[in-house]
Amino acid sequence: MKISTVATTPFAGQKPGTSGLRKKVKVFSQPGFLENFVQSIFDNLVGQQGQTLVLGGDGRFFNDVAIQVILRMAAAAGFGRVLVGQNGILSTPAASAVIRKHRAFGGIVLSASHNPGGPDGDFGIKYNLANGGPANETFTEAVYKRSQSIAEYRIAEADDIDLGCLGETSIGGMVVNVIDPVSDYLELLESLFDFERITALLARPDFRMRFDAMHAVTGPYARTILEGRLGAPAGTVVNGTPLPDFGGGHPDPNPVYAADLVAALADPASGLSFGAASDGDGDRNMIVGRGFIVSPSDSLAVIAANYRLVPAYAAGISGVARSMPTSCAVDRVAAELGVPAYETPTGWKFFGSLLDAGKVTFCGEESAGTGSWHVREKDGLWAVLYWLNILARRDESVEQIVREHWRHFGRNVYSRHDYEAIDTEKAEALMNGLRQKLPTLAGQTYEGMRIEAADDFCYTDPIDGSQSEKQGIRLLLEGGSRVVFRLSGTGTEGATLRVYLERYVADPAEHDVPVKTALAPLVRLAVSVADIPGITGRNAPDVIS
Repeated sequence: MKISTVATTPFAGQKPGTSGLRKKVKVFSQPGFLENFVQSIFDNLVGQQGQTLVLGGDGRFFNDVAIQVILRMAAAAGFGRVLVGQNGILSTPAASAVIRKHRAFGGIVLSASHNPGGPDGDFGIKYNLANGGPANETFTEAVYKRSQSIAEYRIAEADDIDLGCLGETSIGGMVVNVIDPVSDYLELLESLFDFERITALLARPDFRMRFDAMHAVTGPYARTILEGRLGAPAGTVVNGTPLPDFGGGHPDPNPVYAADLVAALADPASGLSFGAASDGDGDRNMIVGRGFIVSPSDSLAVIAANYRLVPAYAAGISGVARSMPTSCAVDRVAAELGVPAYETPTGWKFFGSLLDAGKVTFCGEESAGTGSWHVREKDGLWAVLYWLNILARRDESVEQIVREHWRHFGRNVYSRHDYEAIDTEKAEALMNGLRQKLPTLAGQTYEGMRIEAADDFCYTDPIDGSQSEKQGIRLLLEGGSRVVFRLSGTGTEGATLRVYLERYVADPAEHDVPVKTALAPLVRLAVSVADIPGITGRNAPDVIS
């Protein structure tokens, strides 16, 4: 095997965000850009010689090109084997499952998650550790530091691998094993859920579901699992063929981008009683009942409250965790169950140490991600199967289950307002202005609501003691309501300001008040305190979810 050492120079902007490095395809397509970042990953590894690497992605544009480059660079870095998904496909949760089952050294996941694809869309790359979870901040910071001083990368000279053909081939002394992307993941899910009951549910004439794969990675998984293994009728999975541009759509499972699914469930003539969707790389989910959308925060809380109904979790749970902006609904469940509830920064990597230490069983984020100890990533299809398991056991509708949950625990009315592609300097000015106001906000009253406390969330990991500062501005109001301001790390242009609004309503008589009405005072408070129009020039959010 001949290895070439190629001289290079650093690229600015190769600092990973909460989920790896995400840029426009045109940025990644620059000669040396991908190679520099991959070499920066490999330069921070110790002991990979002869070890196994897992590789795959969501099938978006540039996925196939990147995989061939990474395979040749992995050979040059001394890996002994690479497990790569057929046709380059490997969902993010499936990648975690493969890493864990085969005890791989680590993995590279190619995805920009819910971001649009295609030649003018986004691309992303992240490194996962041997536990199957995203690399921690210590590692990603070291990768960034290396990327800013890199002078050369190493790559084997070899022909492209046929990714469509299952089986083994090689690049020099490194074995490349093209694997079925679904089988290991399906085996894991079979060990968690009551597939017999779910099969019976899907066979009932009065129960019909639809799963929208959004032309993203979960299409092959959903067809194999839902229609194949569980016997759902052909056509249950729609938009099931992964496309490099996601069919021109935005693969984000929310009421805005999955509007067709929401409309179908709202139409009695459709005969549908359950709907679900997943995103670009398969780690997010949306749950929809007949005319009823389940918020991700409520979904996490319902999952925790119904753990006894699902075989793998029935013996008991150790705790729950949520990202700081996620509603406090799951905290109320944890309090009743007598288990800890952890509040972490946004980013699935923060759940990893808690899961590895056995501190939590379930974790989730308001951005449609839920998961458990079975992998170290959020998992869209896992959440769908969990809900199907609950439905099969309780024999109630989605709406009935959620409303009963609200009657018991109270309702955390919740919404997120996204102001997208704001000029970065303006976004930073807004956040800095809020930080300067923090000492004076506690005790003030806005819109008849008293601010009890205000802070810039700082997290100390209870396992390794690491600290993460400036994770979002929190305004904590009387009665359990909150307003949170945070800049997102998942976009590729400018900055996205996310404003999270939460109002706790205990009285069931008020549970039907429209979300917009219930949260209107909090919206006015947020706009006023942060001066969003004055600083950003935006009079309304781009997306409300």
